[in-house]
Amino acid sequence: MTNPDIAAVFEQVADLLEFQNANAFRVRAYRNAARTIHDLGESAEEIVRDPDRSLTEIEGIGKDLAEKIATLVQTGSLPMLDELLAEIPESVLAILRVPGLGPKKAAALFRELKVATLDELRTACEAHRVRELAGFGAKSEAAILQGLEIASEAGKRILWAEADVHVQAILAQLRSCKAVKIVEAAGSYRRGKETVGDLDFLAVAEDAAAAMDALAGYEGISQVIARGDTKMSVRLSHGLQVDLRVVPEESFGAAWQYFTGSKEHNIVLRGRAKERGLKINEYGVFHGEKSIAGRTEEDVYATLGLPCFPPELREARREFQWADAGQLPMLIEPGDIRGDLHTHSIWTDGLATIEEMASAAKERGLEYIAITDHSKRVAMVGGLDEKRLRAQWQEIDSLNERLRGITILKSVEVDILERGGLDISDEVLAEADWIVASLHYGHNQPREQITRRAIDALENPYVCALGHPTGRMLLARRPYEIDLDAVIKAAGENGKFLELNAHPKRLDLDDVACAAAKDRGVRIVISTDAHRPAGLDVMRYGILQARRGGLTKEDVINTRPWGQVKKLLGRRFSK
Repeated sequence: MTNPDIAAVFEQVADLLEFQNANAFRVRAYRNAARTIHDLGESAEEIVRDPDRSLTEIEGIGKDLAEKIATLVQTGSLPMLDELLAEIPESVLAILRVPGLGPKKAAALFRELKVATLDELRTACEAHRVRELAGFGAKSEAAILQGLEIASEAGKRILWAEADVHVQAILAQLRSCKAVKIVEAAGSYRRGKETVGDLDFLAVAEDAAAAMDALAGYEGISQVIARGDTKMSVRLSHGLQVDLRVVPEESFGAAWQYFTGSKEHNIVLRGRAKERGLKINEYGVFHGEKSIAGRTEEDVYATLGLPCFPPELREARREFQWADAGQLPMLIEPGDIRGDLHTHSIWTDGLATIEEMASAAKERGLEYIAITDHSKRVAMVGGLDEKRLRAQWQEIDSLNERLRGITILKSVEVDILERGGLDISDEVLAEADWIVASLHYGHNQPREQITRRAIDALENPYVCALGHPTGRMLLARRPYEIDLDAVIKAAGENGKFLELNAHPKRLDLDDVACAAAKDRGVRIVISTDAHRPAGLDVMRYGILQARRGGLTKEDVINTRPWGQVKKLLGRRFSK
């Protein structure tokens, strides 16, 4: 059982307990455990199976939680969850995915209106029955109707980062089969799409049946949907479908290209083949009946006079135009990143000290790290006022005097107020090295108002970048209404940067917006928004998103040494 699988069970337990109005501390314990296991840098299952180790070694995991994790690993189920589901219909969990509908409101809908499914919720909203409940109204009813689409999608797709865990485990399972010579993942996963609806695998095997037997042995499978001579479809325990195709080695490259997609990319490719008197499909490239390519993707593309496109660019946007002009970009790589410019510490809602975050950044080969703890408007996490911010910067100065190999930047994630303006004075901001400005409140304001707030922040002489510019949470919260074109233009006019927040639930900016910023000469900063050392590792998800946007090393500012970044900022520093 993977870490995300265990985390998902604990999140489900927390939701159901909160649905039942259970003790808040008990609910929080399961949510914290879910986050801890999800972000764990090693397999919880391996720890369980290691007689010399104990899960209680993990901070925040006590004896009771450790026993429950062990039960999950050993049996694949949790009796406590089964008991909760016997009391509450499982369909209710889908209601919890509706943005703005927490467990308490979902429980009210269930008790008062007998709503237990998304369809029943839609019907109740359309009949205006929801607005009659205490704590609801016409606006909340309309918001629920709008959020139903997200809730439905969340039941069908998962985050790329979650899909990656399954992909790596399935690849390891298949590669352990002696009959399998080659096996790779394809589909939207390989293209790096931020959410994934199914998983595709291609294999070359001396014995197709043995390869499919290996897949059938993957412990995350709940159902075998179909099995033939060369293709097998299964469903994982959380509903994701997995398809395995066994293909001839001479066709592997063609099949890999075809099943990687995208559909739109392949349509253009077929048209190009037709122009040359060729035919291309999953079996190869053909001149008449003769196969002239198919063993590798490079061969397939070369027969059409094309480079082998990075999978992230295969969306039929601009890749063919770039190829024809000989200008296919050299996409950014993980090793290009020199620093992380958005992280948190225990001064606000982080879970590690500044020194621990800096040491973790150094271990990952970074040269600098910005500690951008929240400012005072975000009071729920102890946001810093001017006095505490200066005290934190004094600590950073002291750490920089004795630490070697890493520079800690005096920074802050300053809040953009609902009325406009920032919640920290310019006098204090002028003393910082790096300022990220973000919207955390007023997400439902009109488009013009939110856009104006963002632009005003970018016009502030001390702000360096706009953090998570659209506020979206994948499969959970829509982006707020914002004129992104106007924001990109303002960033360019003011010499400021836009953040690509690499957290897998955000990936904000999206790939299309990254491409639009690149077109306008606005550089991107890829940041982790890490709240603990392990959070620094999400940088790779941001890199993947940047590659989908066609970004190169030059398009991203934190591929440069800090001295060069300062020059790009074009403002005076107090140091």
